[in-house]
Amino acid sequence: MKILVTGTAGFIGFHVATRLLERGDRVVGLDNLSDYYDVGLKKARLAHFQDHPRYTHVHADLSDRDAMETAFATHRPERVVHLAAQAGVRYATKNPHVYVSSNVTGFLHVLEGCRRHGVEHLVFASTSSVYGANTHLPFSEHQPTEHPLTLYAATKKANEQMAHSYAHLYGLPCTGLRFFTVYGPWGRPDMALFLFTRAILAGEPIPVFNHGHHKRSFTYVDDIVEGVIRTLDALPKSNDRWSGARPDPGSSGVAPYRIFNIGNEKPVQLLRYIEVLEERLGRKARLDMLPLQPGDVPDTEANVSALVQATGYAPKVDVDEGVGRFVEWYRAYYGA
Repeated sequence: MKILVTGTAGFIGFHVATRLLERGDRVVGLDNLSDYYDVGLKKARLAHFQDHPRYTHVHADLSDRDAMETAFATHRPERVVHLAAQAGVRYATKNPHVYVSSNVTGFLHVLEGCRRHGVEHLVFASTSSVYGANTHLPFSEHQPTEHPLTLYAATKKANEQMAHSYAHLYGLPCTGLRFFTVYGPWGRPDMALFLFTRAILAGEPIPVFNHGHHKRSFTYVDDIVEGVIRTLDALPKSNDRWSGARPDPGSSGVAPYRIFNIGNEKPVQLLRYIEVLEERLGRKARLDMLPLQPGDVPDTEANVSALVQATGYAPKVDVDEGVGRFVEWYRAYYGA
Protein backbone atom coordinates (compact mmCIF):
# COMPACT_ATOMS: atom_id res chain seq x y z
CA MET A 1 0.00 0.00 0.00
CA LYS A 2 0.89 3.65 -0.21
CA ILE A 3 0.77 4.99 3.34
CA LEU A 4 1.14 8.57 4.54
CA VAL A 5 2.98 8.70 7.86
CA THR A 6 3.05 12.11 9.51
CA GLY A 7 5.94 12.81 11.85
CA THR A 8 8.52 10.55 10.20
CA ALA A 9 11.35 12.67 11.62
CA GLY A 10 9.90 12.00 15.08
CA PHE A 11 10.54 9.14 17.45
CA ILE A 12 7.58 6.83 16.81
CA GLY A 13 6.98 7.97 13.24
CA PHE A 14 10.55 7.05 12.30
CA HIS A 15 10.14 3.53 13.68
CA VAL A 16 6.72 3.04 12.06
CA ALA A 17 7.97 4.20 8.65
CA THR A 18 10.97 1.87 8.97
CA ARG A 19 8.74 -1.14 9.65
CA LEU A 20 6.34 -0.29 6.81
CA LEU A 21 9.22 -0.03 4.34
CA GLU A 22 10.66 -3.32 5.58
CA ARG A 23 7.41 -5.11 4.81
CA GLY A 24 7.17 -3.64 1.30
CA ASP A 25 4.81 -0.68 1.60
CA ARG A 26 5.36 2.68 -0.04
CA VAL A 27 5.69 5.47 2.51
CA VAL A 28 5.04 9.16 2.07
CA GLY A 29 6.63 10.79 5.10
CA LEU A 30 5.54 14.24 6.22
CA ASP A 31 7.33 16.40 8.79
CA ASN A 32 8.11 20.07 9.37
CA LEU A 33 11.34 19.47 11.36
CA SER A 34 10.22 21.73 14.20
CA ASP A 35 12.89 22.93 16.62
CA TYR A 36 11.06 21.76 19.75
CA TYR A 37 14.08 19.53 20.25
CA ASP A 38 17.38 18.77 18.44
CA VAL A 39 16.75 19.06 14.69
CA GLY A 40 20.02 17.22 14.10
CA LEU A 41 18.54 14.10 15.68
CA LYS A 42 15.48 14.41 13.44
CA LYS A 43 17.63 14.75 10.34
CA ALA A 44 19.65 11.71 11.41
CA ARG A 45 16.45 9.69 11.55
CA LEU A 46 15.36 10.89 8.10
CA ALA A 47 18.79 10.07 6.68
CA HIS A 48 17.83 6.40 6.96
CA PHE A 49 15.21 6.94 4.26
CA GLN A 50 16.90 9.34 1.85
CA ASP A 51 17.98 6.70 -0.68
CA HIS A 52 15.05 4.32 -0.20
CA PRO A 53 13.17 3.80 -3.49
CA ARG A 54 9.78 3.47 -1.76
CA TYR A 55 10.08 6.52 0.49
CA THR A 56 9.01 10.04 -0.48
CA HIS A 57 9.41 12.97 1.89
CA VAL A 58 7.16 16.00 2.17
CA HIS A 59 8.36 18.97 4.20
CA ALA A 60 5.15 20.58 5.45
CA ASP A 61 3.51 21.92 8.58
CA LEU A 62 0.25 20.36 9.73
CA SER A 63 -1.24 23.79 10.33
CA ASP A 64 -0.61 24.86 6.71
CA ARG A 65 -3.94 24.10 5.06
CA ASP A 66 -2.75 24.52 1.48
CA ALA A 67 0.39 22.43 2.01
CA MET A 68 -1.61 19.60 3.55
CA GLU A 69 -4.17 19.62 0.74
CA THR A 70 -1.35 19.55 -1.81
CA ALA A 71 0.28 16.60 -0.03
CA PHE A 72 -2.92 14.55 -0.13
CA ALA A 73 -3.82 15.57 -3.69
CA THR A 74 -0.34 14.84 -5.03
CA HIS A 75 0.40 11.55 -3.31
CA ARG A 76 -3.11 10.12 -2.75
CA PRO A 77 -2.28 7.72 0.10
CA GLU A 78 -4.51 4.70 0.63
CA ARG A 79 -4.10 4.80 4.40
CA VAL A 80 -2.75 7.32 6.91
CA VAL A 81 -0.85 6.95 10.18
CA HIS A 82 -0.99 10.32 11.89
CA LEU A 83 1.75 10.62 14.51
CA ALA A 84 2.92 14.23 14.08
CA ALA A 85 1.95 16.57 16.91
CA GLN A 86 3.32 19.07 19.33
CA ALA A 87 4.45 16.75 22.09
CA GLY A 88 5.38 17.38 25.71
CA VAL A 89 3.05 17.74 28.66
CA ARG A 90 4.85 20.55 30.52
CA TYR A 91 5.76 22.57 27.42
CA ALA A 92 2.06 23.38 26.96
CA THR A 93 2.01 25.57 30.06
CA LYS A 94 4.35 28.03 28.33
CA ASN A 95 3.37 27.59 24.68
CA PRO A 96 -0.35 26.79 24.54
CA HIS A 97 -1.05 28.24 21.10
CA VAL A 98 1.31 25.89 19.28
CA TYR A 99 -0.61 22.91 20.69
CA VAL A 100 -3.90 24.09 19.26
CA SER A 101 -2.28 25.03 15.95
CA SER A 102 -0.56 21.67 15.50
CA ASN A 103 -2.75 19.22 17.39
CA VAL A 104 -6.22 20.61 16.67
CA THR A 105 -6.04 22.70 13.48
CA GLY A 106 -3.42 20.35 12.07
CA PHE A 107 -5.57 17.32 12.81
CA LEU A 108 -8.51 18.97 11.06
CA HIS A 109 -6.36 19.27 7.94
CA VAL A 110 -5.50 15.57 8.17
CA LEU A 111 -9.18 14.66 8.51
CA GLU A 112 -10.10 16.86 5.56
CA GLY A 113 -7.35 15.31 3.44
CA CYS A 114 -8.61 11.83 4.29
CA ARG A 115 -12.21 12.79 3.53
CA ARG A 116 -11.53 14.56 0.25
CA HIS A 117 -9.19 11.92 -1.16
CA GLY A 118 -10.85 8.63 -0.22
CA VAL A 119 -8.43 7.35 2.44
CA GLU A 120 -9.39 3.83 3.54
CA HIS A 121 -8.30 4.10 7.17
CA LEU A 122 -6.91 6.79 9.47
CA VAL A 123 -4.92 5.62 12.47
CA PHE A 124 -4.00 8.48 14.78
CA ALA A 125 -2.02 8.95 17.98
CA SER A 126 -3.82 9.77 21.18
CA THR A 127 -2.36 9.45 24.68
CA SER A 128 -2.91 7.86 28.07
CA SER A 129 -2.88 11.44 29.40
CA VAL A 130 -6.56 11.74 28.39
CA TYR A 131 -7.44 9.70 31.49
CA GLY A 132 -6.45 12.76 33.52
CA ALA A 133 -8.06 12.89 36.97
CA ASN A 134 -9.32 9.31 36.68
CA THR A 135 -7.61 7.10 39.28
CA HIS A 136 -9.38 3.80 38.56
CA LEU A 137 -6.67 1.37 37.43
CA PRO A 138 -6.04 -0.18 35.01
CA PHE A 139 -7.15 2.47 32.54
CA SER A 140 -9.72 1.14 30.09
CA GLU A 141 -11.15 2.60 26.90
CA HIS A 142 -14.59 1.97 28.39
CA GLN A 143 -13.95 4.58 31.10
CA PRO A 144 -14.89 8.26 30.60
CA THR A 145 -12.09 10.76 29.87
CA GLU A 146 -13.78 14.05 30.61
CA HIS A 147 -11.18 15.50 33.00
CA PRO A 148 -7.81 16.00 31.28
CA LEU A 149 -5.22 17.72 33.46
CA THR A 150 -3.11 19.34 30.72
CA LEU A 151 -3.74 21.20 27.48
CA TYR A 152 -1.78 18.52 25.63
CA ALA A 153 -4.21 15.88 26.88
CA ALA A 154 -7.15 18.12 26.03
CA THR A 155 -5.99 18.48 22.42
CA LYS A 156 -5.70 14.71 22.11
CA LYS A 157 -9.16 14.25 23.58
CA ALA A 158 -10.37 16.74 20.97
CA ASN A 159 -8.73 14.61 18.26
CA GLU A 160 -10.70 11.57 19.38
CA GLN A 161 -13.98 13.48 19.23
CA MET A 162 -13.17 15.11 15.89
CA ALA A 163 -12.31 11.73 14.40
CA HIS A 164 -15.61 10.26 15.56
CA SER A 165 -17.55 13.08 13.93
CA TYR A 166 -15.78 12.48 10.59
CA ALA A 167 -16.25 8.72 10.89
CA HIS A 168 -19.96 9.29 11.41
CA LEU A 169 -20.55 12.04 8.84
CA TYR A 170 -18.35 10.73 6.03
CA GLY A 171 -17.88 7.03 6.76
CA LEU A 172 -14.13 7.54 7.27
CA PRO A 173 -12.79 4.58 9.29
CA CYS A 174 -10.81 6.03 12.20
CA THR A 175 -8.80 4.33 14.95
CA GLY A 176 -7.21 6.23 17.83
CA LEU A 177 -4.35 4.74 19.83
CA ARG A 178 -3.70 5.90 23.39
CA PHE A 179 0.06 5.50 23.83
CA PHE A 180 1.47 4.73 27.29
CA THR A 181 5.00 6.12 28.02
CA VAL A 182 6.95 5.00 24.96
CA TYR A 183 10.75 4.66 25.17
CA GLY A 184 13.59 3.16 23.17
CA PRO A 185 16.38 3.91 20.66
CA TRP A 186 16.07 7.20 18.73
CA GLY A 187 13.83 8.54 21.51
CA ARG A 188 12.99 12.15 22.26
CA PRO A 189 15.61 14.11 24.24
CA ASP A 190 12.90 15.68 26.44
CA MET A 191 11.72 12.31 27.77
CA ALA A 192 12.78 10.86 31.12
CA LEU A 193 15.03 8.03 29.95
CA PHE A 194 16.99 10.34 27.65
CA LEU A 195 17.32 13.06 30.30
CA PHE A 196 18.33 10.57 33.00
CA THR A 197 20.96 8.90 30.82
CA ARG A 198 22.56 12.19 29.84
CA ALA A 199 22.64 13.44 33.43
CA ILE A 200 24.02 10.23 34.94
CA LEU A 201 26.85 10.08 32.38
CA ALA A 202 27.65 13.73 33.10
CA GLY A 203 27.63 13.17 36.86
CA GLU A 204 24.70 15.52 37.31
CA PRO A 205 21.64 14.99 39.53
CA ILE A 206 18.40 13.83 37.94
CA PRO A 207 15.00 15.28 38.92
CA VAL A 208 12.79 12.55 40.35
CA PHE A 209 9.22 13.78 40.64
CA ASN A 210 6.82 12.34 43.21
CA HIS A 211 9.96 11.00 44.91
CA GLY A 212 9.98 8.23 42.30
CA HIS A 213 6.94 6.48 43.76
CA HIS A 214 4.63 6.70 40.76
CA LYS A 215 4.24 3.85 38.31
CA ARG A 216 4.09 3.94 34.52
CA SER A 217 3.24 1.42 31.82
CA PHE A 218 6.63 1.90 30.15
CA THR A 219 6.31 0.51 26.62
CA TYR A 220 9.20 -0.29 24.31
CA VAL A 221 8.92 1.34 20.91
CA ASP A 222 9.01 -1.91 18.91
CA ASP A 223 5.95 -3.10 20.82
CA ILE A 224 4.19 0.16 19.99
CA VAL A 225 5.07 -0.17 16.30
CA GLU A 226 3.74 -3.73 16.22
CA GLY A 227 0.43 -2.49 17.59
CA VAL A 228 0.26 0.42 15.14
CA ILE A 229 0.85 -1.87 12.15
CA ARG A 230 -1.67 -4.46 13.33
CA THR A 231 -4.24 -1.72 13.87
CA LEU A 232 -3.57 -0.17 10.46
CA ASP A 233 -4.38 -3.51 8.83
CA ALA A 234 -7.64 -3.98 10.78
CA LEU A 235 -10.29 -1.50 9.66
CA PRO A 236 -12.77 -0.56 12.39
CA LYS A 237 -16.47 -1.21 12.04
CA SER A 238 -19.54 0.10 13.76
CA ASN A 239 -20.23 -1.78 17.01
CA ASP A 240 -23.55 -3.64 16.69
CA ARG A 241 -23.80 -4.00 20.48
CA TRP A 242 -23.28 -0.28 21.16
CA SER A 243 -26.13 1.54 22.91
CA GLY A 244 -26.87 5.25 22.76
CA ALA A 245 -28.61 4.92 26.11
CA ARG A 246 -25.35 3.71 27.67
CA PRO A 247 -22.65 4.76 25.21
CA ASP A 248 -19.28 3.01 25.27
CA PRO A 249 -16.51 5.63 24.83
CA GLY A 250 -14.18 3.11 23.16
CA SER A 251 -16.35 2.33 20.15
CA SER A 252 -19.38 3.60 18.25
CA GLY A 253 -22.72 2.34 17.03
CA VAL A 254 -23.01 5.08 14.42
CA ALA A 255 -19.53 5.14 12.88
CA PRO A 256 -16.55 2.94 11.87
CA TYR A 257 -14.54 4.08 14.87
CA ARG A 258 -12.43 2.56 17.65
CA ILE A 259 -10.22 3.74 20.46
CA PHE A 260 -7.54 1.40 21.82
CA ASN A 261 -5.03 1.56 24.64
CA ILE A 262 -1.60 0.52 23.46
CA GLY A 263 1.03 -0.19 26.07
CA ASN A 264 2.55 -2.64 28.50
CA GLU A 265 0.13 -4.05 31.06
CA LYS A 266 2.90 -4.43 33.67
CA PRO A 267 3.56 -0.97 35.20
CA VAL A 268 6.98 -0.28 36.73
CA GLN A 269 7.77 2.13 39.55
CA LEU A 270 9.98 5.03 38.48
CA LEU A 271 12.64 4.17 41.07
CA ARG A 272 12.91 0.65 39.59
CA TYR A 273 13.18 2.16 36.10
CA ILE A 274 16.11 4.26 37.34
CA GLU A 275 17.73 1.23 38.98
CA VAL A 276 17.66 -0.64 35.66
CA LEU A 277 19.25 2.35 33.95
CA GLU A 278 21.98 2.48 36.60
CA GLU A 279 22.69 -1.21 36.06
CA ARG A 280 22.94 -0.78 32.29
CA LEU A 281 25.15 2.30 32.53
CA GLY A 282 27.30 0.88 35.32
CA ARG A 283 26.92 4.13 37.27
CA LYS A 284 24.85 5.34 40.19
CA ALA A 285 22.47 8.25 39.79
CA ARG A 286 22.30 11.31 42.03
CA LEU A 287 18.62 11.71 42.81
CA ASP A 288 16.98 15.08 43.31
CA MET A 289 13.70 14.13 44.97
CA LEU A 290 10.83 16.46 44.05
CA PRO A 291 7.04 16.57 44.53
CA LEU A 292 4.55 15.55 41.86
CA GLN A 293 4.43 18.12 39.08
CA PRO A 294 1.20 19.94 38.15
CA GLY A 295 -0.56 17.96 35.43
CA ASP A 296 1.19 14.68 36.23
CA VAL A 297 -0.84 11.68 37.33
CA PRO A 298 0.42 9.42 40.15
CA ASP A 299 0.13 6.16 38.20
CA THR A 300 -0.75 4.77 34.79
CA GLU A 301 -1.61 1.20 33.97
CA ALA A 302 -2.83 0.04 30.57
CA ASN A 303 -5.63 -2.41 30.00
CA VAL A 304 -4.98 -3.55 26.41
CA SER A 305 -7.43 -6.44 26.27
CA ALA A 306 -9.50 -4.74 23.56
CA LEU A 307 -6.46 -4.34 21.29
CA VAL A 308 -5.39 -7.93 22.01
CA GLN A 309 -8.84 -9.20 21.04
CA ALA A 310 -9.00 -7.09 17.88
CA THR A 311 -5.47 -7.60 16.56
CA GLY A 312 -3.60 -10.19 18.63
CA TYR A 313 -1.29 -7.48 19.99
CA ALA A 314 1.08 -8.65 22.72
CA PRO A 315 3.96 -6.52 24.07
CA LYS A 316 7.14 -8.57 24.44
CA VAL A 317 9.97 -6.32 25.69
CA ASP A 318 10.33 -5.68 29.45
CA VAL A 319 12.19 -2.68 30.89
CA ASP A 320 15.38 -4.63 31.59
CA GLU A 321 15.78 -5.49 27.93
CA GLY A 322 14.33 -2.25 26.58
CA VAL A 323 16.46 0.09 28.69
CA GLY A 324 19.50 -1.95 27.76
CA ARG A 325 18.77 -1.50 24.06
CA PHE A 326 18.32 2.23 24.56
CA VAL A 327 21.66 2.54 26.38
CA GLU A 328 23.43 0.65 23.59
CA TRP A 329 21.95 3.03 21.02
CA TYR A 330 22.71 6.14 23.10
CA ARG A 331 26.37 5.20 23.61
CA ALA A 332 26.79 4.43 19.91
CA TYR A 333 25.03 7.59 18.68
CA TYR A 334 26.65 10.03 21.10
CA GLY A 335 29.93 8.19 21.62
CA ALA A 336 29.27 8.21 25.37
